[in-house]
Amino acid sequence: MNDFFNKVRSYVSNHKGLVIIVVAALLLELISAVQYYYSHNMMEAQLSKRAESELRMKSIIIKGMLNVMENTLKEHLWDMERNISHADSMYVAAKRTIMANPKVTGCFLAFMPNYYPEKGRLFEPYAYKDNDSIRIRNLAEKKGVDYPTNPTFIKMLKEEKPFWSDPYEYEDDGVVKPLTTYTYPLYDSQGRLAAVGGIDISLEWLDDTLDYRHIYPSSFILLLTESGQLISRPLSEHVKTQDVDKVVRIINDSTVSRSESQSGISKVIRFKDDKGDRASVFYANMKGLPHWQMAVVCYDDEVYEKLHWMRINMLVLMLIAFGILGYILSRFMLNERKLSLAKEEKQRIGNELRIATGIQSAMLMQDEKVAERPDITISAILKPAREVGGDLYNYFIRDEKLFFCIGDVSGKGIPSALIMAMTQALFRAVSSHESNPAHIMKTINETACSNNKTNMFATLFIGVLDLPTGRLRYCNAGHDAPMLLNGTGVSQLPVIANLPVGLFDDFKYEMQETIINKDDTLFLYTDGLTEARNTDHQQFGMQRITSVLKQVGHDLPENIIHSMTGHVRQFVGEEEQSDDLTMLALRYSPVTNDYTVHGELTMKNDVSQLKDLHAFLKSVAETLGLDASMTRSIRLAVEEAVVNVMDYAYPSGTVGDITLKAMSNNKYLKLSITDSGMAFDPTEAAKADTTLSAEDRPIGGLGILLVREMMDSLNYERIGGKNILTMKKKLS
Repeated sequence: MNDFFNKVRSYVSNHKGLVIIVVAALLLELISAVQYYYSHNMMEAQLSKRAESELRMKSIIIKGMLNVMENTLKEHLWDMERNISHADSMYVAAKRTIMANPKVTGCFLAFMPNYYPEKGRLFEPYAYKDNDSIRIRNLAEKKGVDYPTNPTFIKMLKEEKPFWSDPYEYEDDGVVKPLTTYTYPLYDSQGRLAAVGGIDISLEWLDDTLDYRHIYPSSFILLLTESGQLISRPLSEHVKTQDVDKVVRIINDSTVSRSESQSGISKVIRFKDDKGDRASVFYANMKGLPHWQMAVVCYDDEVYEKLHWMRINMLVLMLIAFGILGYILSRFMLNERKLSLAKEEKQRIGNELRIATGIQSAMLMQDEKVAERPDITISAILKPAREVGGDLYNYFIRDEKLFFCIGDVSGKGIPSALIMAMTQALFRAVSSHESNPAHIMKTINETACSNNKTNMFATLFIGVLDLPTGRLRYCNAGHDAPMLLNGTGVSQLPVIANLPVGLFDDFKYEMQETIINKDDTLFLYTDGLTEARNTDHQQFGMQRITSVLKQVGHDLPENIIHSMTGHVRQFVGEEEQSDDLTMLALRYSPVTNDYTVHGELTMKNDVSQLKDLHAFLKSVAETLGLDASMTRSIRLAVEEAVVNVMDYAYPSGTVGDITLKAMSNNKYLKLSITDSGMAFDPTEAAKADTTLSAEDRPIGGLGILLVREMMDSLNYERIGGKNILTMKKKLS
C-alpha cells in the first residue's frame, strides 16, 4: 500500500500540469452545479409563492360569492319565520329568495312531518326558475317522495347547523346544470326546528372565475370537493382532459408521494403527464365551509425555461472543454485502468458486505414505546461472527403486552442472515394480531418448512409478558433456557425443549406460563455465549454465565449485558470469535398506582340492559367532572366492548353476567370488563365494515377499531376462567 501511494505522489510530481487541468475542470463544474442548485431553489420558492397566491386569490373570490349566497338565505329567514303560521305564505317567501339573487335557481322548505296538519303529513314548498319565470310547487306531492329519509334532512336533524352539499348535476329539459345546495335550519317562534330550508346555487360562474388569468400560459386550476370529486374543469382548449383526470387521480391517491410547501399552506405533488413532461400540483383546502379543495398545476418547462437554456449553454461550453481534457486524460487512464478495476471490485465487495450489515442491524426492530415505559427496561446486543450473521432478537409492545424473541439460525454468513430476516419479519407480522406464543411459533415453523430445500433450521424462544399482571406466556423451540434473576437468586426458566423451527411443519408446539414478580430480570442468550472459546479451546459455559449473573445481581439490564460482554471478552482473549453472540436482558418493574373505585355494575348479556350501562357511565363521568366529548368517547368504547362480550362470550340462548368496574387515579380512568363466558380475545377480532351506513350497521358493529380509537390503552387477559378486558383513558 505504501508503494502505491509513493507511485501516486511521484506521478503527481511529474505531471503537475495535468493535475492542475483536472482540478480546474472540477472546480468549474462545481461552480456551475452550485449556481444551478441555488437558482433552481430560488425559482422553486418563487413558484410556491405565486401558486399559493393564485390559490388564495381564487379562494377569496369563490368564498366571497358563496358568502353572498348564504346571506341571501339568511336575509330572508325573517320573512319565513314571521309568516310561518301561514303555510301558503312559504311559497311567497321561497319565491322572494330566488328573486333576490340571480344565481339562486331554487329554494325549498322541508317542514317537519305533520307540522301543518291541514297539508298532510309532509309539506315541502319549492320555488324554482323556469327560463325567465319562477314557478312554485309542493315537492311532497310528488310520488315516492319521503324527504324525512333523505340524508340531507337527517343530517340537519342531527347537527342543526347550516352546511353546503357536494356539487351535483341536475338535468332540466335535457340541459345538465352543475348545482350545489346550501341548507339551513328554520325555527318557529317557540324555538323548535320547524323545517329544513335551503337554496340551490348554479355553479356555471365557477368556470369563468377559475379560468381568469393564470401565472403561466399552460397552468390551470381545478376545484374539487373535500372527498376529491371534481367540481369544475378548465375551459381552455390547451388543457387536455386526460391531464385533468390524472391530476384528480393523484390528488385522491393516498399512496402518491407529496410534501408541504415552504410556507406550509399547501401540499405539493410532483408528476409527469402523458407526454412525459414534469409538472407540480399545489393544492389546499378552502377555509371555512364548504371544505372544497383547490389545485393549481404548473409545468416545469415554463417555470424553469430560462434556467434550462442557461444550463444547456454552459454544458455545451463545458463539454467542449471536457472533450479536450478527456483526450489528455485518456492516455493517463489507459495505464491505470487495470489497477482501477481491481480496486473497484474490492470496494464493491466491501460495500455490499457493509450494506448487508447495515440492513441486518436495521432489521433488529425495537419498539420506541418500550423506552418510554417505567414498568419495563430492556437492553440487548448482537455481535455477528462475520459481517452478517444468523442470530436475531426483537421486542415491541401491543395492547399492554411485551412481545419478545431471541433466536439462532443454523450456520453462519449470508444464508443464515436470509433465514434470520425471514424469521424476524414473520415474528413481527404474526405477533401484530396473535397473542399466543405457541400459535406464533406454529405459524413461523410452517412458513420456515415451506420449500426448505437447504434444510436450515433455527432455535427460537418467544415470550409474551402481560405488563399489568406480570403473567409471562412463552414457547421454546430448541433454544437455550433463559435465566431468571429474582430475590431468591439465579435459576433457569423451566422450558419444554420442543423442536427448532424449520424441521417438521406438523409439529405441535406447547405453551408455558409463569408469573414474573416485581424487579425480576430475564436474561436470554444464544449459544454464542456458552460456546465462546479461548485460546485453549475451553468454552465459556453455563457455570461462568451463572457466576457473572450472581455477581451483577439486581443491576440494570444494560449493566448486566455490559458486564457479561466484558467477562466474555476477557475469557476469549485473542481468540477469533467463532459464532454469533446475542444477549437480551429485561427487567419487570410494575408501577403501582393507587386507584379509587367509583362503582361496579353487573349486567346480563342482554342489549336491553345498555340503558343501565349508560346511566352508570354518566354517574362516573359526573363524579370525575369529565367534559361531554370525553364522556361520549368513553361511552361509545365501553358500549362496543360490552356488546362484543354479549355477542361472543356466551353461546346463543345462554344467560351470563358481565361486570363493569370503574376506577381512577390522578392520571387515568380504568374500566375493567369481566365475564365468565367462553375464552374470547376482542383485541384479535376482525375489524368492522365501515363501508356500511349507520342504519345498516348492527350495535357493536364498529368492533375493536372503535375501542382502540377512543381509549388510550387496551389489555385482555384470561385469568381463573374469566375474560378480563381493561381499558384506560388519560384524564386531561
